[in-house]
Amino acid sequence: MKKDITTKDTIKTITQDIAKYILELEVTDIEFVDKELQRIEKREADIVALCKVNGKKAILHLEIQNDNDKTMHHRMLRYYTDIKQKFDNLEVYQYVVYIGKAKLSMKNEIIEKRLNFSYNIVDMHTIDCQKFLEMDNPDALVLSILCDFKQRSELDVLSYILKRLEELTKDDTHRHGKYMLILETLSSNRNLQKSLKEAEEMLRDIKLEELPSYQIAMERGKEKWVSEGVTQGLSEGLSQGIIKTAITMIHKFKLSVEDVAKELNISLDELKKHLK
Repeated sequence: MKKDITTKDTIKTITQDIAKYILELEVTDIEFVDKELQRIEKREADIVALCKVNGKKAILHLEIQNDNDKTMHHRMLRYYTDIKQKFDNLEVYQYVVYIGKAKLSMKNEIIEKRLNFSYNIVDMHTIDCQKFLEMDNPDALVLSILCDFKQRSELDVLSYILKRLEELTKDDTHRHGKYMLILETLSSNRNLQKSLKEAEEMLRDIKLEELPSYQIAMERGKEKWVSEGVTQGLSEGLSQGIIKTAITMIHKFKLSVEDVAKELNISLDELKKHLK
């Protein structure tokens, strides 16, 4: 976790969101203590928080991992002993959230003659980003960047997230800025900074809601579908995206080729060529 570029408020939001939407834990009253647990060799845990987990005082320890660390099980044991040395009376919830591209191969336990230790690993490859996109709220939207995009392009997903964040927080610039900071922080953990910047630049230059195709679908109650369809086109070039949207409209809404060409202000002959 790139904590150096985030505020405590941002980290707190990320912690609560991961706990709620990924770990399915209710976490409140967060107080970070990881600085107090920094080891001599300067290896610092991502997030260690004194909090209430499902209403009971406990310690939540989170690691966001983008590669398979062969020593992860030993690291987690060392973190555990450090935490228990200071908070011996509290239950410790330990999770590694794996977001790497390679198949998960880290061990989550150490079982020896006089030692039986384990912790939880959440493999984000097993979670489709659509799950969070469909929740359609800022907290879930920003977490979707940690999930598996399946066959979707990075630009498609990121453009949709940015657009919906803008729409959901349009009346509160401070709130929008907070979620953008979270999104940028999490994107760095998945090495998506370049794609995120590209998506931001495209949406800054082109307002999707001003495209004729967006307006047509709005009238038919399909605003979410068109936003996704046009966004997909953006990654292939605006003109190609409109053609793709037009073709989908013809098939999905059963509109005539002539009507769609007229509404989108594109060449009838050009559209017919793509329908062949």
